[in-house]
Amino acid sequence: MSKRKINYDVIVIGGGHAGCEAAHASARRGASTCLITHSIKTIGLMSCNPAFGGVGKGHLIREIDALDGLMGIVSDFAAIQYRELNRSRGPAVRGPRVQADREIYKAKMQNILLNTSNLEIIEGSVINLIIKNNCANGVILNNGNEIFSTSVVLTTGTFLSGIIHIGNKKVVGGRVGEKSETELSKQIKNFDFIIGRLKTGTPPRLLSKSINYSNLDKQEGDISPKFMSFLTTKTQNPQISCYLTRTNINTHHIINNNIHNSAIYNGNINSSGPRYCPSIEDKVNRFAHKDNHQVFLEPEGLNSNIIYPNGISTSLPQDVQEKFIRTIPGLEDCKITQPGYAIEYDFIDPTQLKSTLETKKIKSLFFAGQINGTTGYEEAGAQGLIAGVNAALKSYKNKSFIIDRSQAYIGVLIDDLIMAGVSEPYRMFTSRSEYRLLLRTDNADDRLTDIGIRNSIISKNRISLWKKKKQIINDLFDFSNNNTITPNQFNKYGFSIKLNGKHKSICDLLSLPNINVDQLYNIWPKLAEFPKYAIEQLEISAIYSGYLDRQLNDIERFRKDESLLIPEDISYSRIGGISNEMIEKLELNKPRTLGAASRIKGITPGCLTALFSHVKNSNHISKF
Repeated sequence: MSKRKINYDVIVIGGGHAGCEAAHASARRGASTCLITHSIKTIGLMSCNPAFGGVGKGHLIREIDALDGLMGIVSDFAAIQYRELNRSRGPAVRGPRVQADREIYKAKMQNILLNTSNLEIIEGSVINLIIKNNCANGVILNNGNEIFSTSVVLTTGTFLSGIIHIGNKKVVGGRVGEKSETELSKQIKNFDFIIGRLKTGTPPRLLSKSINYSNLDKQEGDISPKFMSFLTTKTQNPQISCYLTRTNINTHHIINNNIHNSAIYNGNINSSGPRYCPSIEDKVNRFAHKDNHQVFLEPEGLNSNIIYPNGISTSLPQDVQEKFIRTIPGLEDCKITQPGYAIEYDFIDPTQLKSTLETKKIKSLFFAGQINGTTGYEEAGAQGLIAGVNAALKSYKNKSFIIDRSQAYIGVLIDDLIMAGVSEPYRMFTSRSEYRLLLRTDNADDRLTDIGIRNSIISKNRISLWKKKKQIINDLFDFSNNNTITPNQFNKYGFSIKLNGKHKSICDLLSLPNINVDQLYNIWPKLAEFPKYAIEQLEISAIYSGYLDRQLNDIERFRKDESLLIPEDISYSRIGGISNEMIEKLELNKPRTLGAASRIKGITPGCLTALFSHVKNSNHISKF
């Protein structure tokens, strides 16, 4: 291709999960969008485990889907096993999860993006950003082409100065068989961004036919699957089983004897890895009292002979990997098709970002995904969607698209990143949200789809389906609130509730212990006419009714704090009663609201009280 200049509204760099969501979100918002990737063939590649979702992560996928993103639809299209985690626990902490066929997922994602209006995909490597007047205006490719735009979204994953470690062996690369981005990493450092190093890892891949499954625990999928997308109505592929095995004392003995050869322990890697997804070396070292650890054998696809052994991520030398793996039941004769490895890469301190994921230092430059210090497909995809929409809005000079932490786990994720930063790869858990009774997987569309409609990022088909669904749910709630019965009449059906004489609605009855909708069909046959998803919403709302009211009050207080603006010219050193440490934290983060100040790591209640009093007494309080 000869040198030429091209213009778009938005450029997205990188075809991983963040890049796919960013490009699609930007294009469906109406912006002319260019996705630049090393190879179209690797778009949508699952570089780590062949699965999506789970607790926290499944919440993110449902929210991406509610905003018309791709991950839910495509993972359903590629799903070969469904399992809802925490199924026996409350609705707030249940997480849908799928095993996905790698090739089907990748092909489907590529097909969607290649046929998306307003989106062009270019193969190439970005070597420079075009920055003018402290604003991102485009990129320069390795072939000399200059591509101009109003906004640039950087979604480079683990590719910024990526180094792969296997024992003492080092290979420069962002993924096995793919080169890292070193020139782009140098340029970002030249812009004086605060840069750090993180690491993540992956286990060896195993040949399925070399595994003895006969004595292993089979893990079947759910008979009635919970789909990742609200649009999915049936499974697309044959459903298969996974298997469970465990490490043992012999496994740990080999690992301990060779731990000095692990890149994580021999000094080759000094950066932090994911605490909640540690390597097998970390597990053996940190949990020395345990004599076994679970290993989930996950098929990589319907036509694949490769197994992903989830739970034994490692950077030990390949010969040591072979030794310890063959001590694991079922894997005594297994063959490794690709050794496990650790990868170390550059990330930027996410406290340098706004809520839109635009950088504070350079206008119209957005970062999304692992470059912001997160780990996981779902966290990356959520950031990509938000960055893509905001990059598109930038080209129209429209207002920002911001989801706050009371509305979605997407908001929790971004708020945590930009306010607290990261010291290790960030992973989403339901425990990170103070409003988790409201932020459930079952109601993600109720929370977010109307917001998406108002911001013009929802397709006509989804709008039509959502409006019908919402009307059905509203009709059910109206019916359940308007139909009542006295305790005496109700007890004639075989129940035993207090005879206080007050009429009780269907919602009132469902809030009582040991009463469910199935028991009420004989009294109100019309209930059976409503679909399962509506009944589920009714039951959850009734069960959680008192708690939800309290959380709604908490959210109201949150909204008040978020609406109280701190003036940009405030001098924190003039606030009486706060320490130098607090002043430094406030100066560094420059919170825009009192709510944002409260979420700065280490800020004390006393400091917040003094800050509020100072702003109030200075007559500086204003609202959004």
